[in-house]
Amino acid sequence: MKPLQLLQRIAQIIADKKGFNTLVLDVTGFSSISDFLFIAEGNVDRHLIAIAKAIMEELGKEGIEPLYVEGLQTGDWIAIDYGEVMIHLFAPGFRERYALERLWKESQIVELCPCV
Repeated sequence: MKPLQLLQRIAQIIADKKGFNTLVLDVTGFSSISDFLFIAEGNVDRHLIAIAKAIMEELGKEGIEPLYVEGLQTGDWIAIDYGEVMIHLFAPGFRERYALERLWKESQIVELCPCV
């Protein structure tokens, strides 16, 4: 699956699970870890865990497995590493606290299909 297709698929899964405030940053050339950062929020820890599990389950059906997952135990900040795409799911307040958007302010915002 091409990166933009993967990003669109992730966006759809998050939208289906009622995640919100999604943002995708193209950090190609700024990060040696990943090409894209996908940032989204959920309402509470259980909501974030459900979103994360849905992403992993749905992408797993397509043969796409994460390289690493962190934060499923606490659910306040969950990171799912898919290599060229790194997903960050935040509980309310945590996104502002860590401000990943400001860390990568040189990056470009990736516009996804408005159908999400």
